[in-house]
Amino acid sequence: MAEKVLVAGASGLVGAAVVDAFLDDGWGVVAVSRRKPEVFSDRSFQHLSVDLQDEAACKAAFSDIRDVSHVVYTAVFEKPGLIAGWAERDQMQTNLAMLRNLVEPLSGDAALQHVTLMQGTKAYGIHLHPMRVPARERHPRDEHENFYWLQEDYLKEKAAERGFRHTIFRPQLVVGPNYGVVMNLPPVIGAYAAVCREEGRPFSFPGGVPYVWEAVDTRLVAHAIRWAATTPEADGQHFNLTNGEVFSWRDLWPSMAAVLGVDVGPDEPLSLADFLPARADVWDRIVQQHGLRPISMEQLLGESHFYADFCFAYGATEQPPPAFVSTVKIKQAGFCETYDTEASFLYWLEVLQDRKVLPPPH
Repeated sequence: MAEKVLVAGASGLVGAAVVDAFLDDGWGVVAVSRRKPEVFSDRSFQHLSVDLQDEAACKAAFSDIRDVSHVVYTAVFEKPGLIAGWAERDQMQTNLAMLRNLVEPLSGDAALQHVTLMQGTKAYGIHLHPMRVPARERHPRDEHENFYWLQEDYLKEKAAERGFRHTIFRPQLVVGPNYGVVMNLPPVIGAYAAVCREEGRPFSFPGGVPYVWEAVDTRLVAHAIRWAATTPEADGQHFNLTNGEVFSWRDLWPSMAAVLGVDVGPDEPLSLADFLPARADVWDRIVQQHGLRPISMEQLLGESHFYADFCFAYGATEQPPPAFVSTVKIKQAGFCETYDTEASFLYWLEVLQDRKVLPPPH
């Protein structure tokens, strides 16, 4: 009998891609999210609309599930404005409670074999201080308050108690098609381009000083999670994830402009966190003109416009410290998938156009 995976946060950036990856391999999938995930697969899956912050609702939803063999936990709670919340204890405790609300009713009698948990470069303290370059999974834990550590310690304790395996991933700047999420840039970049075109403005890079990044396609993250689910070499491990290359935003800008049907102009530093919400009415007009899905600017952005300012180094007068991670460990363990970052951004922008979330280029 095929195994069954429960994906928490299934409508999110990583979660939706994970649903597709397991469906493609013939697994049964239980997708847990407040809204049904938008996926590519035509295969059916079970959707449970559950608020993971509601302990009683989680107990009612998950206590009778006995046939889930794997859990992929991609859910996250972020506060409005995003960045400041990373250091706030109630944000950390909420994320711990959400994981606990899922695992406690599931792990008792269910045939649970493996749990996947998501982290990121905040594990290396990039939001607080310069990281070692490259950051490696074997480095000592960066001792700062973070919900990653609360979740990880809880998961290790439950794994030892209940006998299931676990793997923890640390992806870098995930890129995909999801809108209304906390950290995904293609919808933000696409909305900015559409507003620029509507207002007769050039598509200028809105960031600050040059900043070299790494990114990872959400398909790669999902494939790595699927690989880890049944690979003994992944048991009990942390793995960094990137596309396998670095990139510069300014070098990426012209190719994105071509896909979005706009002309690149000279740099014009501006806060997308301020610029885009102030043009909600312009976006509504764009939606009407092009027959797009009736998604408001607020619904489109989620908290990702704040993340855009962070990623583009808006307001920075000195180059931020590099946030480069090594992916040698997972390659040596046997997972060697890579993506072209430019092609990844362009692909997802085109998917958003095909789905009528963003306007066509002409």
